[in-house]
Amino acid sequence: MSALNRVPSLMVRAGTASALTLAAVGGSVVVPGVASEAAAASHATKALKIAASKKGSPYKWGAVGPRRFDCSGLTLYSFKKAGKKLPRTAAQQYNKTRHISAKNRKAGDLVFFHSGRSVYHVGIYAGKGRIWHAPKTGDVVRLQKIWTGSVWYGRVK
Repeated sequence: MSALNRVPSLMVRAGTASALTLAAVGGSVVVPGVASEAAAASHATKALKIAASKKGSPYKWGAVGPRRFDCSGLTLYSFKKAGKKLPRTAAQQYNKTRHISAKNRKAGDLVFFHSGRSVYHVGIYAGKGRIWHAPKTGDVVRLQKIWTGSVWYGRVK
């Protein structure tokens, strides 16, 4: 939803005086949280495109690109190129994201695969139940359907 589509609901929450001020100053809206959400979505979209551009790159444990990747190396590389810094491992990345529910996931969010409380794999959500990821030794970066329900979602801040 664009910021323009949010203006009526924001004005209802902000009150009539703010709406009049808004009209008087020419229609610019500065709302805490909205700009940062839009910026996060922009970074996530860029990171998703960067990960997709690495399709076919070989998996190599410990690799962070630009030609070879492991799972967290791909997410680290993609978000770094999109202007966001992530830590190195999947577990560390999980701890640095804003945790979200499956129903609130969006393309560009990170998908963390876990066993119990231990995170062991990460990919970038591409929509429609699929992720871009670097699966394992002998495989390549690819788009794949999420194969288990043992996942958590995180949004890069």
